[in-house]
Amino acid sequence: MTQLVLPLEVRSAQGRADFIVAPGNARAVAFIDSFPHWPAPAAALHGPPASGKSHLAAVWAGKAGATVTDAADLNGGIPDGPLVVENVGPGVAEAPLFALLERGAPLLLTSLTPPSDWPVTLPDLVSRTRALLAFALWAPDDALLMGLAVKLFADRQLAVPESVVAHMIRSLE
Repeated sequence: MTQLVLPLEVRSAQGRADFIVAPGNARAVAFIDSFPHWPAPAAALHGPPASGKSHLAAVWAGKAGATVTDAADLNGGIPDGPLVVENVGPGVAEAPLFALLERGAPLLLTSLTPPSDWPVTLPDLVSRTRALLAFALWAPDDALLMGLAVKLFADRQLAVPESVVAHMIRSLE
């Protein structure tokens, strides 16, 4: 007997309602939710991998009608309108980044490190990055990991008892 494999897609829930708010990301979430009433046109989200930067940036992109690009692609031209630039850090193309900050359009940058720590050398860019509104997203705590595990199971249409998820989280190193 041959087993049939069904080509079922896994829908990753990337909406605002799917973002789990915890103490380590609450300020960033509140800021993203406040768009378009930001005090400045540009801001940055920074934090360790898997802290929610890209998910929160995707939420803002949907709200702002923004295009999402990677910092490595900045030399290929800058799209008009609101923009998310992911993975800003060492080696970023400084002239295009400066141009983005100067144009005044809504801009959200993501990075592992705060903008004040970016190794940029253009004097005007140094001052712009140090003046950026920046919001840290912390590494997930147990409560956030619990919510995230429940979300990931739900994304895959799996109903896992809360006690099993709690045991799984306690067993993580």
